[in-house]
Amino acid sequence: MVHVNRGTTSLGVFSEEEVREGLSTGRFVPSDIGWREGMANWQPLSQFPEFAGAAPPAIPPVQPGAATASTHDARNGLPWEHRQERGFLSAFVETVVMVLSKPSTAFATMRTEGGLTEPLLYAVIGGGVGVIVWFIFSVALNSVGVLNPREMRFAPMVGMSVSFVMVVWRLVFVAIVPFVFGGLVHVSLILVGGANKAFETTFRVISFSQGSAAPLQLVPCCGGLVALIWFLVANCIGVARAHDIDTGRATLAVLLPFIVCCGGILIAIMFGVFGAMGVWTASHH
Repeated sequence: MVHVNRGTTSLGVFSEEEVREGLSTGRFVPSDIGWREGMANWQPLSQFPEFAGAAPPAIPPVQPGAATASTHDARNGLPWEHRQERGFLSAFVETVVMVLSKPSTAFATMRTEGGLTEPLLYAVIGGGVGVIVWFIFSVALNSVGVLNPREMRFAPMVGMSVSFVMVVWRLVFVAIVPFVFGGLVHVSLILVGGANKAFETTFRVISFSQGSAAPLQLVPCCGGLVALIWFLVANCIGVARAHDIDTGRATLAVLLPFIVCCGGILIAIMFGVFGAMGVWTASHH
């Protein structure tokens, strides 16, 4: 497999045949740089002996004022976006590994357009893995008396119906999060002047982050916390790469909904405390 970059932008990882075909069709250019395991340094594709016979077609001259976005947005897509060629399970696992281990490269490769269905399906599958693992652990631990979650207390009386309802609710919640949190983050991006692309781009970042981080709930004891932290980290990096903004503004946009929410709760608590003090003072006078 060959890693291909155009400048500092990753185009993805491809087989020799895919690179050779890409050079012949114009998908890649000889000046794109490549690297494979065992190489000491990156080098232009034109210097790979196996690609020497792949000649790109003639490139027509660019007219003055013509759009050049394609040279700046060479996003080949995450493995999940090529699951028809790679296989469903393989594409899912490769995407999870790529987002968790190399989030900057992953979101520089992610397509910023292409619809909401593919990323939502990925988010639901990844989140569903976490829900199913939670359910299995809950049943197993409750059966031996180690854990007695609130939703499991009535299992002896109504069978597993309560637990089943909780599983369904959590799966629905998994599907809703990309829309709700994606909307909040996109509004925050507008407020901080970082919404360089449409809501769809933000939605795709949130979905791929969620689907990749949720399986971390498999980690015993602290899996939920680890998944949440990495979900936020991936979002910060992903928003920065997808919207082409600095990481500082992207981080502010991702955390702003939490800041506003926590601030609102704190203000409500303060009003409640002061109100209670006022009532107590009045009652003693």
